[in-house]
Amino acid sequence: MLPVWLPSPRTVGALQRVLIVALLTPAVLVALTAVVPALVLLPFLPGGTDRSIKLLTAHTRYLGTLLTSSRPAP
Repeated sequence: MLPVWLPSPRTVGALQRVLIVALLTPAVLVALTAVVPALVLLPFLPGGTDRSIKLLTAHTRYLGTLLTSSRPAP
């Protein structure tokens, strides 16, 4: 039996997810801010559209992995 002052494992999992997302959100925003100029200029260069799609795909996968792997256990 857990002491009264300790949160339940489910609560700890939820708090962990919130903390991970809160800590990594600024890093993701900085990375996206750095990508914006590339997304503005790349379509005008040869092969730039494909590179723009790759950049957006990489960021989408990163965010999806972050949110999926930080879920608390049921």
